Amino acid sequence: MMLQDMLAKDLVEITDRKPKDWQEALKIAAEKLVEHGYIKEAYIDEIIKNVEDNGPYIVIVPGVAMPHANAKSDNVVGTAIGFTKFNDSVDFGPDSHAKLFFTLAARDPDEHLKNIGELSDMLMTDGLIEKLMDVKNIDDLKEIIGSD
Repeated sequence: MMLQDMLAKDLVEITDRKPKDWQEALKIAAEKLVEHGYIKEAYIDEIIKNVEDNGPYIVIVPGVAMPHANAKSDNVVGTAIGFTKFNDSVDFGPDSHAKLFFTLAARDPDEHLKNIGELSDMLMTDGLIEKLMDVKNIDDLKEIIGSD
C-alpha cells in the first residue's frame, strides 16, 4: 500500500507545528523529500509560485492538498510522495483548507500522472481521509495501514 511505502522511506511527518501561512506549510510538507534527496529546495519555491499564480488548485478535496509543481522540473531528483499531517487546518483562502498534505515529486510527466492516479485511488478508499484526519502520531498511522 502507498502509505506503507511512504512510511518505509521515512517520508511521513505527523506534526503539531503550526505554520504561520500556507507557504510555510508547503515548506514543512516538503522537508522529508528534501532531506532524502528527492527534491531540491528550489522545487518548494516552484510549488508556492504555482499556487500564487493559479490559486489553491492543489487542495483537491476539503482537507487534502496535493502540492506539486511542473512535472518537468530540474529541481526534482527522484520520484516520491511525501505525506505530512498538520493538527490544525492550513488556510489557502475562502473554502480552501487542508490538514493532509501529499507532496508529489516526479521526474517526468508519466511518473507524475502515475503518482496522481495512485494517490487519487488511495484517497477514494472509503473512510480513509476521515481516518487520516484523526491520526495523532505514527502509531495511529500504522494502525490504519495494518487494517487496510
